[in-house]
Amino acid sequence: MDLDEIPAGKPGDALIALTRQDLDPLSVEECEARIAALEGEIVRTRARLTKAVNHRASADELFKR
Repeated sequence: MDLDEIPAGKPGDALIALTRQDLDPLSVEECEARIAALEGEIVRTRARLTKAVNHRASADELFKR
């Protein structure tokens, strides 16, 4: 995904700030720590997405959409 494709969001949106951060000053260790943190957030976000999809499917089944 191109960074320009990320929605503008609210002013000061942390995700926008994160994607715009200059990575050049980071050391190898800092890059590795950043990747680990982002991978953890991806896992957390995927779990939330799965929960939302399953909840939606349950509601659709209940109301026979």
